Amino acid sequence: MAKSKYEYVREYEQVDDMLKDCWIVIRLDGSNFHRFSDKHEFKKPNDRRALDLANRAALGVMQIFPDCVFAYGQSDEYSFILRPDTKVHSRRRSKLVSLAVSKYTSVYQFYWTDFFPNTKLLYPPTFDGRCILYPTKEIVRDYISWRQVDCHINNLYNTTFHKLMQIEKLSPTEAEKKLSKTLSKDKHEILHQMGLNYNNEEEIFKKGSILIASEEESPENLMTWDTENSEEKKHLMKRPICLLHCDAIGDKFWNERKLILLSLKELKRKKKEAFKANDVKRLKITNDE
Repeated sequence: MAKSKYEYVREYEQVDDMLKDCWIVIRLDGSNFHRFSDKHEFKKPNDRRALDLANRAALGVMQIFPDCVFAYGQSDEYSFILRPDTKVHSRRRSKLVSLAVSKYTSVYQFYWTDFFPNTKLLYPPTFDGRCILYPTKEIVRDYISWRQVDCHINNLYNTTFHKLMQIEKLSPTEAEKKLSKTLSKDKHEILHQMGLNYNNEEEIFKKGSILIASEEESPENLMTWDTENSEEKKHLMKRPICLLHCDAIGDKFWNERKLILLSLKELKRKKKEAFKANDVKRLKITNDE
């Protein structure tokens, strides 16, 4: 860039590089999304179309951050987790958050008609973002558990609340009063009295959505983009991403996917060890022959 006498203004820019060796979590939230969902007549308590669209938008974000190895979404929020030693965009907070928000929002709007073919987009949805640093993978797991517990609590309440209005014909005020000070077991009982079993609800509603970039997943969980646009496909299909709706709180999920919560350095070492092990195995087979 050519020098000029005005270049001194760059001295006012503040450095916002984030602390190294910390896991980066970018969380996006719908801004005034309650109004947006009402205006666009989302189904209550859950609209599968909206959740599928959110997952598609999240996939777009994962493709622009190569070191994003895990994402979790529920309702109108999504969290993206980047490895602790990523150097993407020099770890600049403003760059990462602004890119995540703009990509998510643009993909959400771009594919709106694919998921809501009979609903005109009345005005653009907006999302805000924040960036949090966590020093250990144990805290990252606790963060994920926190968001999934939040999904369960909110969905159980919303399911009971809206079913009281839809089936029992209660007003919003009456339904809210009936649910006041109730525990989880009470809400299950209220649903049971209406002939509903909460356990039969779709897993995506109860547990949210998990996106992972992992070689350990089975092919049937792979997300695909149905598009004939070669430029779009080239841009969005940079790496395979899998979509899951399962428990991520217990150890089982993580024991089966040991590569997710590794730093880039640890991942490189693991792959090197695996390569050596395979070389030894091939050598042994050759010698045996």
